[in-house]
Amino acid sequence: MKMWRRAPSIVQLQLLTWVAVLLLIFFSLLPMDGFAKSAIYTVVNTASYAIIIYGNIRLLYPAFYQKRKFIWYGLLVALFLVVTGLLRGYATITLYQYFLLTEKTPITFLRLLGYVPGGMLIYVLSLVFRIAIAYFTLKQQTEEILLQKSQAELNLLKSQVQPHFLFNALNSIYYRVYKVDPLSAGLIEHLSDIMRYFVDESPKDAVPIATEVAFIENYMELERIRIRHGVTVNFEKAYNPELRIPPMLLMTFVENIFKHGIDKSRKQNQVSISLVQQNDYLLFKTSNQKVDPVAGDQPGGFGIINLTKRLRMLYGDKFELTIDNEGELFTAFLKIPL
Repeated sequence: MKMWRRAPSIVQLQLLTWVAVLLLIFFSLLPMDGFAKSAIYTVVNTASYAIIIYGNIRLLYPAFYQKRKFIWYGLLVALFLVVTGLLRGYATITLYQYFLLTEKTPITFLRLLGYVPGGMLIYVLSLVFRIAIAYFTLKQQTEEILLQKSQAELNLLKSQVQPHFLFNALNSIYYRVYKVDPLSAGLIEHLSDIMRYFVDESPKDAVPIATEVAFIENYMELERIRIRHGVTVNFEKAYNPELRIPPMLLMTFVENIFKHGIDKSRKQNQVSISLVQQNDYLLFKTSNQKVDPVAGDQPGGFGIINLTKRLRMLYGDKFELTIDNEGELFTAFLKIPL
């Protein structure tokens, strides 16, 4: 009974339809023709109906009509109905005579042609049958999409509960630590803001530029502690605070600085960042002193490649991205339209 616990599939609905047709034909003929003759007529005719319907909707219709080969479609349908009718008539007469249900008489071509017109009605029904299958297929796909949407919304709610629980826990830890070690409490606050950004802001299509800048600054504060080397960051900012940009668009450059551009042999590393709005463009530039690369370590790497792909999706060819690796400084420059 497992197959019936859920809503029936398209195949199951078709199976039920053909069983209903078989029973309807058989029991409508049984009082007049008897069991054997009714059974033969039912099987032969139902089989011919199925051949006409599926031959049209699965083969002829998609191969010719949908490809706008209307003349070929009309000719082949006519030929298909004639051949199917002749075979149906031949099978019916032969089986009747074999089981001695009728007198043996010659099977003539004209006699067989009498079975052809019945197939024309079935052909018309095949078009209705095709519409019905398309409807139930679409309905089933819609139900599956709605189910997936509901499941996704449920998963989203579950995923939001856990981070926000963690945020609340971090806030509690922050207030306890602040009384003893304000500096460490500040780091906890930066970490909480970064996590909140990933959960609440990064899925959006656009975020306020101030939110993006705050995320970058929180990231840099944590990186300063992690690398344990002196870093001086000069961050120039000049833009409309109401401006909105795609999230995580500027982060690749900053991440590359702390991943590839910090020299552990220096007591102080100089980093310059500029984010300036100029006319209808936003200009973002980072600059840091070059560091001798570790074997297999290439600044930018897949981060720049992925960023370039994303920029093309967002702006087409209306952006400008340059990397300057000449001289003593490594410089990255991005210009995007607003």
